[in-house]
Amino acid sequence: MEIHDMPKNLRTKLKVAGFLVPLLACSAQSALAQSALDCGLNNGEKASGDPIVLGAIVGKTGPDDFSASASAAAAYFKCVNDNGGIHGRPVEYVVVDDQWNPKKAAELATYLIEKRKVLGMVGSSSFVECSANAKRYASNGILAIAGSGVPRDCFHSSGYVPLNIGPRLSSTIAAMHAAKAGKVSKMVCVIPNIPGLGDWACGGVQAWGKKNGISVQILTIDPANFSAKDVMTRAADGSPDVIVLNLSKGLLLPMMAVAQQMDLGKSIRFVSSAPAYSTDVAKRLGDYWKGRFHANLEFMPTNHTGADSRNWVAVMDRYAQNTDSRDAFSQSGYLAARLVTQVLLKSDAKNINRASLTKALQNVKSFQSDILCKPFSVGAASRHNANISGPMAQFNGQGWDLLQGGCVTAADPELADLR
Repeated sequence: MEIHDMPKNLRTKLKVAGFLVPLLACSAQSALAQSALDCGLNNGEKASGDPIVLGAIVGKTGPDDFSASASAAAAYFKCVNDNGGIHGRPVEYVVVDDQWNPKKAAELATYLIEKRKVLGMVGSSSFVECSANAKRYASNGILAIAGSGVPRDCFHSSGYVPLNIGPRLSSTIAAMHAAKAGKVSKMVCVIPNIPGLGDWACGGVQAWGKKNGISVQILTIDPANFSAKDVMTRAADGSPDVIVLNLSKGLLLPMMAVAQQMDLGKSIRFVSSAPAYSTDVAKRLGDYWKGRFHANLEFMPTNHTGADSRNWVAVMDRYAQNTDSRDAFSQSGYLAARLVTQVLLKSDAKNINRASLTKALQNVKSFQSDILCKPFSVGAASRHNANISGPMAQFNGQGWDLLQGGCVTAADPELADLR
């Protein structure tokens, strides 16, 4: 379950269990983790046969750490391996870091596909690897069951299936919520200028706004080189009613600090896509944003009392590091690993290969978990975006309060063909 030695030019020797991500565990979650673990065969026997090799590519080092999905998937696979594996065969999970670099992501895909002979990709989370590798996976008969998809190519490919809603739908749901709080005529949506992201993710807000008579300006930023003061100044120009932040946590927090300094929260409604919903963000926001900041959740809340939610927390407490994130991206990685494990356990363990695993995954029609708003399907379509609903939460000065209304489905015109 470790990252194995790779060619020096790839500079990758990481241990999954050592990923450093923001601490998000809380006492409430620990209390939920007291139930017995549910992993694979649940027989308490360590797997020791011929390994089944699976891979993941994450954006760990760069503008922000985006590796939480694979950390959770790694924890789940460790639990599976301690409980019989896949009918005796352990899962060998190889996770590599693309450093937010598309060229690096492509090199790593070559390593995983050709050198490690992975049968599938599970729990990946990256801002750049979908665009670099989605077609490559499809041409090699590999299906990537990703934890967290970000740019357009993650959701518009036959070879890539993210468990999460994605930034486009998440920000659209956040904008829909903001519009219910009062009259809205103008919105600004802030997004990194990464190809396939900056020209797409805020497009859902814009398309929805056009249908509802709301003007939406898209403001792109360079995640590696930006001034939070400059971004907030430009976002506030024209006095928008709502600012939608479609950013990772590391980019969002300095924006919120500057917005507070400028006292923008008194006159502008602030909402965010899913990355804001975390204990780490809540700890750093402060009393100023109490009742003034709302975020979408791509899944049910992290302290949900459902059986699978409790199992996710228990798995993380037992097999992950204390520093590994317990947030929406962790939930998505856990779900990806659990889905693939269920499929593998229904397969002939002696004859699992890329083709058989891909076909079996494509036949998934109703993967269920209380972490999800609705059952999840895969299929063999040319695009995948099965998860399209999530609830909203309000910052209460210390943490997040789930808002009434339950799961909200994104009213993005781009979903018309899927519906």
